[in-house]
Amino acid sequence: MTRTIGLTGGIGSGKSTVARLLEKLGARVIDADAIVHELEGPGQSLTAEIAASFGSHLLRPDGAVDREALGALVFRDAAARLRLNQLVHPRVGGEVARRAQAAREAAVPVLVLDIPLLLEVRGQAPPARSQLGLDAVVVVWVPLEVQIARLMQRDGFPREEALRRVSAQMPLDEKRRLADHVIDNSGALVETESQVRALWTKLAGGPPAKTEKAR
Repeated sequence: MTRTIGLTGGIGSGKSTVARLLEKLGARVIDADAIVHELEGPGQSLTAEIAASFGSHLLRPDGAVDREALGALVFRDAAARLRLNQLVHPRVGGEVARRAQAAREAAVPVLVLDIPLLLEVRGQAPPARSQLGLDAVVVVWVPLEVQIARLMQRDGFPREEALRRVSAQMPLDEKRRLADHVIDNSGALVETESQVRALWTKLAGGPPAKTEKAR
């Protein structure tokens, strides 16, 4: 029987690092953000809808959505961000559910659904936990100042822009309270790896522990 785990976090939390570590340990990972990239590619119907709603100037020369330009727009305009969510989330949620069902039919032992906005309550959220058949939710957590510093370093954002983007999501402290397991990714990589290995032992053997936090 497939154990299905919802993995989430926040921008700059290092969720993708944790997803890669779980994949190395044997999990099948379905990456919602990678699906967004696919659906916003050249010739896709979602790409056409985004262009119609926000303007064709947000397309790159190859016809794909210019995600950097679109992000600059929606992170400054809550109404635009909601409109984008209404276009994107149903498509992505449907594709995640389709791929998850295929993985279960293939008897994948541990399935990880890597969904950045899994626990969001603002606007048009992705499918609920029950709809995705999740056995547990894992949140990758770091302090707010670590999120901001990582965005400033990684993307070259000034502090104001980094804070704006972090504030557009549910606070990580709130997500942490909703989690079944928490990975604290604020330290060294070796510390994160140790937590992920401990979590894998719980996920791959025995029933999911719905109240225990992995520190």
